[in-house]
Amino acid sequence: MSAQPTLAKTGGNPEEPGNPQVSDGLQAGLKNRHLSMIAIGGVIGAGLFVGSSGGIAAAGPAILLSYTLVGAMVVFVMRMLGEMAAANPTSGSFSAYADRALGRWAGFSIGWLYWFFWVVVLAVEATAGAKILEGWIPAVPQWGWALIVMVVLTATNLVSVSSYGEFEFWFAGIKVVAIGGFVVIGLLAVFGVLPGSDNPGTGFAHLTDSGGFFPHGPGAILTGVLMVVFSFMGSEIVTLAAGESSDPQRAVTKATNSVIWRIGVFYLGSIFVVLTLLPWNDKSILEDGSYVAALNSIGIPHAGQIMNVIVLTAVLSCLNSGLYTASRMAFSLGQRGDAPKSFARTSGKGVPRAAILSSVAFGFVAVFFNYKWPDTVFAFLLNSSGAVALFVWLVICFTQLRMRGIILREAPEKLIVKMWLFPYLTWATAAMIMFVIVYMAFDDAAREQVLLSLLVAVVVVGIAFAREKVKRGRKVQAQ
Repeated sequence: MSAQPTLAKTGGNPEEPGNPQVSDGLQAGLKNRHLSMIAIGGVIGAGLFVGSSGGIAAAGPAILLSYTLVGAMVVFVMRMLGEMAAANPTSGSFSAYADRALGRWAGFSIGWLYWFFWVVVLAVEATAGAKILEGWIPAVPQWGWALIVMVVLTATNLVSVSSYGEFEFWFAGIKVVAIGGFVVIGLLAVFGVLPGSDNPGTGFAHLTDSGGFFPHGPGAILTGVLMVVFSFMGSEIVTLAAGESSDPQRAVTKATNSVIWRIGVFYLGSIFVVLTLLPWNDKSILEDGSYVAALNSIGIPHAGQIMNVIVLTAVLSCLNSGLYTASRMAFSLGQRGDAPKSFARTSGKGVPRAAILSSVAFGFVAVFFNYKWPDTVFAFLLNSSGAVALFVWLVICFTQLRMRGIILREAPEKLIVKMWLFPYLTWATAAMIMFVIVYMAFDDAAREQVLLSLLVAVVVVGIAFAREKVKRGRKVQAQ
């Protein structure tokens, strides 16, 4: 079992000759441009492209307030995580910090829950990508495309961390350019200054001309929150990846400081464009998807296929990052003695192969379940991992409340990034997250998801406490 994480600097300078690895065996192979694009693209998941139409239908223009509330929550959580990660960059990120601040049970529990979440996501995204690819090349069956996609990205992650970073740089780059272009072109059409646009450009009129800004009442904002909250999962990936960069503190600080404009532009900006180009209750939003409907209203030819390419890129990006994230969390758990020791071993290029292969193996099994028993076994996996994002954010809040004191006591000079209005805003964010969890339990559509996720969390926490009890018993016997 490795020692508890400390605030001492991990590893040397990777740029010095003969010192290519950080002290935990991983290689500092991610460049600044990789980290920058991972940070920018990390908040843009396929859920933004695919799931936004449902949120618009449920809340109307008020979905903007739902995105704002969830966006603010994510900004605050990232600020807390950035404070801890800048002081102590590590591949275990919030799991390692929870281990130190709250106890071994917390680090074990949230680490395994997070790993479970991402390996289920692998199956979801592989299936989504396979559906698009099968539509283009039907000669290859859907399961064949899922297998090809998983194998290719597994091979990429096995080669080196820099190959993961390079793939993610281009995947994220395409997403960023696509969303940025959509916002610019859409705003020009909104105000009637886009040459050749088929949309008359009514300015802000569509925000209120179909039943007002709150067509379903103010309460629909909370319904919208439940529908959009999970599309934000992934913003924390940069803090795990920072441990394999040449300048982790700079990468974390930059990512934390930029999260506000990233969410503002990519989420609020793009949804605002959709809602101002079309009435919220336009049938095409649900039938074609919000972004395709908006592009069609402008008169962009082949909008559906263009969006399929962008969604496929988002899916591949999510798969790539999901495999990376799951493997690094497994690696960190192995280092701390909370997973098999083989997970903590690295290849000559600093790649935790056992951690990667075990993660992708579970992903392959989940893909099989998705094709064989989609409405039973896979539905259970999906629902029982669905609320893990909220659990992770909640643990980050409570961890930061304790870690601030530890940082100030042991290494105050490392407090480069500070959570605003500490501790009041931390407590307020935790209360907001708990409110969402409770609200989910009373929502018919979300109840099963949150209850199954809580059940799995209770089981994992129970295992964590049982392990600690067994260890204490052995220690007493040894004495």
